[in-house]
Parts: sequence; structure tokens; C-alpha cells
Amino acid sequence: MSALNLLRSAAGAALLVNAVPHGVAGVQGTPFPSPFSDPPGVGLSSPAVNVAWSAANLFAGRLLMERSGGTAGERAVAALAATGMALVLAAHFGRVLGGSRRVRR
Repeated sequence: MSALNLLRSAAGAALLVNAVPHGVAGVQGTPFPSPFSDPPGVGLSSPAVNVAWSAANLFAGRLLMERSGGTAGERAVAALAATGMALVLAAHFGRVLGGSRRVRR
């Protein structure tokens, strides 16, 4: 269990979690924030952009997860990173899309 494998596991899990909201919004045909919007991460991108971003996240996350060793420690780090990323995304998209504190566009 090397530090590099732990980092790969964490990054891979975070990317896989990030793929979910973008892919769901894209498949639903709903504009959704992406890094390619204006302003990045706050403005809305087209469903096609979100599907492409989701696919890129899935590809990169899967590649990173395959390259890690898959030890119990790496799986634990991946689970923590996935949970952390989900919480960060929930807070960010909640603010951007009309949660308790709406971000100005």
C-alpha cells in the first residue's frame, strides 16, 4: 500500500462520484454546471457537454482505480474520498442551483 496507490484510489473514487450528477443531468436533457460553463462550475452547460464531462470522469476514474492495488486500505481511502466528494458536490450544487444560498450568475 504505497502513498501513490492511496492517491490514485482517492482521485479515482472522486472522479467516479463526480461523473454521476453530470451524467444524470445530461441524460435528462437538463442544463447543469460544469467546468466549461461561464463562470466555470456556476453557469449552466448543455446536456451534451455534461454527458461528455461525465464520460471523461468515468474513463479517468476507472483508469486510476484499475492502477491502484485494491488493498483494504486503498478501498477504505476510496470510500472516504467518494463520500467526501459527494458531500462537497452536494454543498456546491445546492448553492449554485438554488439551495439555501443561491450563487449570483
